Amino acid sequence: MAEKLTAVKGMNDILPPDSARWEWLEDKVRSLMGRYAYRNIRTPILEHTQLFVRGIGEVTDIVEKEMYSFDDRADKDGKFEQLTMRPENTAGVVRAVTEHNLLYEGGKRLYYMGPMFRRERPQRGRYRQFHQIGAEALGFAGPDVDAELILLAAALWKELGLNDWRLEINSLGQPAERAQHRAELIAHLEKHADLLDEEARRRLHSNPLRILDTKNPAMKAVVESAPQMLDFLGPESLAHFDGLKAILDANGIAWTQNHRLVRGLDYYNLTVFEFVTDRLGAQGTICGGGRYDYLIEQMGGKPAPAVGWALGVERVLDLIKEQGTAVELPVPDAYAIIPEAAAWPVASRALQALRAAGVSVQMHAGSADGMGSMKSQFKKADGSGARFALIFGQAELEAGQVAVKTLRGEKSDAAQGQVLQPLDAIASWAQGLRSQA
Repeated sequence: MAEKLTAVKGMNDILPPDSARWEWLEDKVRSLMGRYAYRNIRTPILEHTQLFVRGIGEVTDIVEKEMYSFDDRADKDGKFEQLTMRPENTAGVVRAVTEHNLLYEGGKRLYYMGPMFRRERPQRGRYRQFHQIGAEALGFAGPDVDAELILLAAALWKELGLNDWRLEINSLGQPAERAQHRAELIAHLEKHADLLDEEARRRLHSNPLRILDTKNPAMKAVVESAPQMLDFLGPESLAHFDGLKAILDANGIAWTQNHRLVRGLDYYNLTVFEFVTDRLGAQGTICGGGRYDYLIEQMGGKPAPAVGWALGVERVLDLIKEQGTAVELPVPDAYAIIPEAAAWPVASRALQALRAAGVSVQMHAGSADGMGSMKSQFKKADGSGARFALIFGQAELEAGQVAVKTLRGEKSDAAQGQVLQPLDAIASWAQGLRSQA
């Protein structure tokens, strides 16, 4: 016997019925994005490694330790291209917008769905292949668009029936303001160097802001007493932040200012935010984002402001389960019971007419040596969740009819029996069924 093959560690199969929950979420997202006038963009999974080095930041954990990168096969000149499986998608969206000059006629609102890849230690809510849904508004400078994106996410939580979350916001200011804060922060941390862990000492001069996001309780006092970015914001940055808060307040969106919130990517400025829950343990952030006004220019495009967020699909689905939110899983409208193989040709023609009319039908499939007893077929029909059973018996077919039995719903009384429908009018019956849905 050949060796049994398994999936790569941290890369999971999504099987029915769980896959139906993914489709349900995706349908909700598509509908909501349309109402906010966001349009779908689809970028490649593979990008040039330099895109992420330049876009995310060379000293971030993602670039230093987590990316799946490799040299492609040599071209005719013997040169290799270094490629990376995307660890996030904002950089790819910015690359596409820049490459195709999408902002030539003005700002764009875009959204995406798809898999991302990071080589991390697999754990609940953190996998090596994970999925994100993201929204990006490019070419818009004001806090109104920052607020619009936060309101979009909050509207999604309402659509999904999620209420156990909180919104944390912060401002990282502009580059000059961050530079002043960075210098003061490094000086503060150097004074307490003996209390820093190995990771913090490594980041002290390369990416000190990330130290503020530490989960090490031994460093809590050092971080809490560190200089706050808010104290370094100039009038314009403060006005932007105040404008965001005013819009959130006007829409009844509760928020908390978290001065330690910095996000894990280098490209952010001004607004940053996260939606957080306490139901998922350590992996509590379900959605995060912020403004990245300098990334487009960094990618070789004309300077243009931008803001966006991404949510973790696995984490959102976990939260839906934790909260016990009901997700309506798909079931067929009808189940076709076929007592004898001789009925296949006529039954299949009727089922095709039903499906063409928009009715979902599951056909009982037997083996070459028989279709199974009527009792077993009815048991499978009931287990399918179908509302009706369609019985293609010999007597019914000889009369040009199919028997329809209600399995559940308001008319599911067992004494009701069966109603005969003419085979040549099955589409009319289907129209009546769809009108009741």
